[in-house]
Amino acid sequence: MAAYAKTKIFYISIGFWLILGVECYDGWSNHTLTIYTGGSVTIPCYYDKKYTQQKKYWFSEIDKSNTYTNTTEQNLSVIDHPDQSFFTVTMRNLQNKHNGNYYCIVETGEQPPTKIIYEPYLKIQSAPDVFVVNSSSVSGHEGGDISVQCLYSSGYKNKSKQWCRYKDQSCYTVGRTDTSQNSSVQVSDDDGRRSFTVLMTGLRLTDSGWYFCSAGEALSPVHITVAETEPGTVSDKELVFNPFSVNGFPL
Repeated sequence: MAAYAKTKIFYISIGFWLILGVECYDGWSNHTLTIYTGGSVTIPCYYDKKYTQQKKYWFSEIDKSNTYTNTTEQNLSVIDHPDQSFFTVTMRNLQNKHNGNYYCIVETGEQPPTKIIYEPYLKIQSAPDVFVVNSSSVSGHEGGDISVQCLYSSGYKNKSKQWCRYKDQSCYTVGRTDTSQNSSVQVSDDDGRRSFTVLMTGLRLTDSGWYFCSAGEALSPVHITVAETEPGTVSDKELVFNPFSVNGFPL
């Protein structure tokens, strides 16, 4: 019944945007972000560099509200990062009333006048279907390693598990080791513990950015920061968590 309701909402949404003359999102779709009840989430919305100077906003289909970039409210912040061609949406104290479809939108200054660049569905749960252990922000040093553990619920045991980068939509799948130049990404599943682990080795500064763990259509965003290694020091190969960016409550 829930799946039917979500599908019905999706078709209504498409019809609504077509009526308004909106260019629909042409990248990832059917993303469900799962978040702890009472928790928070930060969502990156990447856009083409040609829209750097254009207005951008976060649209809630629940109350039909627009929140433009560089707005900070009690439980919502929408901040543009024009030097990196994305804006972030941070929602706090999430409750069941926040379940629903949302859209990252840019005003194009051309025809059609607006463009949807990302359209996630938020699902607030007491036990999220997918979430990152301990933190949604991880840091390491150039040349070092980091490890990210992603847990998933029993219903996702047989779903495809992936580690993806938002910026270029590249994904790494469980059971494969992918190497790009000097860095390597390995994703291994432990279905007995209902978790999979992402190991990134030989980190480069360009590995910094937004990623997500996913099982099926459910996902949890993670921010990776790679810092320069100071001359004369050994690369830090230990996982460091940022206590200021927590995806919900501690375990």
